[in-house]
Amino acid sequence: MAGQPLIPVDEALARITGALAPVGVEWVNIAQAHGRVLAGDVTSNRTQPPFAVSAMDGYAVRAGDVATVPATLRVVGQAPAGGAFNGTVGPGQTVRIFTGGPVPMGADTIVIQEDTQAEGDQMTVTRPVTPGRHIRAEGLDFRTGDVMLAVGRRLSARDVALAAAMNVPWLLVRRRPRIALLATGDELVRPGEPIGPHQIVSSNALGLAAMIAVCGGEAIDLGIAADNRDELRAMAQGARGADMLITLGGASVGDHDLVQSVLGEIGLKVDFWKIAMRPGKPLIFGHMNETPMLGLPGNPVSSMVCGLLFVRPAISALLGEAGGGNYTRTAILGADMGPNDNRQDYVRASLSADGVATAFRVQDSAMLSSLAQAGCLIIRPPHAPAAKAGDAVQVLLLDGD
Repeated sequence: MAGQPLIPVDEALARITGALAPVGVEWVNIAQAHGRVLAGDVTSNRTQPPFAVSAMDGYAVRAGDVATVPATLRVVGQAPAGGAFNGTVGPGQTVRIFTGGPVPMGADTIVIQEDTQAEGDQMTVTRPVTPGRHIRAEGLDFRTGDVMLAVGRRLSARDVALAAAMNVPWLLVRRRPRIALLATGDELVRPGEPIGPHQIVSSNALGLAAMIAVCGGEAIDLGIAADNRDELRAMAQGARGADMLITLGGASVGDHDLVQSVLGEIGLKVDFWKIAMRPGKPLIFGHMNETPMLGLPGNPVSSMVCGLLFVRPAISALLGEAGGGNYTRTAILGADMGPNDNRQDYVRASLSADGVATAFRVQDSAMLSSLAQAGCLIIRPPHAPAAKAGDAVQVLLLDGD
């Protein structure tokens, strides 16, 4: 395994997502549907508007009666939202109407109240109006039977509002993928626990758990396994029944990097490891029996960047999300950058409101502070030539992670 060549990022991503099948489905009430991914098309149960309604406060009239102004008409009733005028508007008549009120029979246009003068049961139109003005036709928005939300769509707040207007109280969605997280290393302790003289606080599992939740998954924290073969083997068994296992640390080939060898004893078959990228080169992908497995590097920034590049799309694949999430965009380079080597580089950078990306001076893979402050990662392809300030560059957005 040590001699395996580095594979490109795009190939690694394709092999990971291509090996994942969508998880099962469940019904959820519309009140809990935000952020969920549809497992079936959503068809409207209602026509909206269900009848022609007024778009403004004013008067429903016959356009022929107000072809010449001023024109005085007799007010014969009202049509409020939630109510109706049940008669017919005849010649020389008008009905007071409010936004959302049904347009009465006989009327074919609305005069806004600002263009009228009312006194008693008489109303005078002071400005001309064309037929159909300020009327929302029946079915203007959608009709019963229309498919308005398609399978694979991640539901936004706007989508939830639309489904509610369609009178759809329950939605079929993918269940949340269960992602087991197992940190490894004698040096790790949880936040708040006593810290030995040569230990550090474990941050990767908590950062990945938060990312998984935002992406629509459910993180299962298996804990921290010491650099001990029996302990690692036993704790990894906790991934049974999960949709994916993610190990954190121990993905390289040092004397204390045990993930490949120990998990290999309990069914791990490695598809690939080592990717031509920086940070995050020592990434493992395979299957532990039937469970897909990602082994992320232990360096904090490397782990989080691999999460952004591979865990986010993996969860999209498990959810059957149409198109997955596209987090890249074009930005303008804020400072010169030198040529790149044979690995695809993901450079922490600020991102201004006007789209200027400026790389941070220090890019050490243990520095989480700069990742937290970054607005994007500048993507530098393998063997990219030197770039000048003002050049266009691709960036990976970090907002929403």
